[in-house]
Amino acid sequence: MRALFLLLLAANLAYFAWWRYGAPADPADSAPLARQIEPEKLKVIAPKDLPPPSTTRKAAPLAAAPAAASAPCLEWGGFTLADAPRAEQALEPLALGGRLAQRRTDELARWWVFIPSQGSRQNALRKAQELRNLGIDEYFIVQDEGEYRWALSLGVFRNEEAAQAHLAALRARGVRSAGVGPRETVVPKVWLQVKSVDAPLLARLKEIARQVEGSELRECAP
Repeated sequence: MRALFLLLLAANLAYFAWWRYGAPADPADSAPLARQIEPEKLKVIAPKDLPPPSTTRKAAPLAAAPAAASAPCLEWGGFTLADAPRAEQALEPLALGGRLAQRRTDELARWWVFIPSQGSRQNALRKAQELRNLGIDEYFIVQDEGEYRWALSLGVFRNEEAAQAHLAALRARGVRSAGVGPRETVVPKVWLQVKSVDAPLLARLKEIARQVEGSELRECAP
């Protein structure tokens, strides 16, 4: 019995030695404990002790810088080719320099203020002299063939309201034989454009425009 006991003990010691030092590592264990570096420094932390996950703060979008408010461009008109120089003279006290420009257009006029045909050139010239005696030199003697030959045009307008307003101003100056009627014609017009208009300049422009009957002050056309 003693010999059998010693034999079993020797067999167990041999198996233990083989398992400890000679058996291959378990394939499922890719990093055996024997190969770990300083395992004594590992520390197990409970889930409640974990720090909250860090969140990346997104940079707040930069507020767009407010666009610089550009001073508006205004245009004053529309003047006939004959009236445009006088309108420019009215703006001379403003010393606009390079801020003043001209824009020319062809506009369709549908109404006019006129003195009916005088029957002959001589009579038309006599009527024109009466107008000059009243201080009115803005007229045109119609010489085209037709019912209006030797009539005197005192202005053409885009709408009837503007024509009636001009007629009322002429009557206030002593003109009695003029009237308003429809008449479609293309008329070249001049618009005086003023750039970089600030508040004080706008007030001056409005004041000047009010003094010229029938004129219009508006934003520059695109």
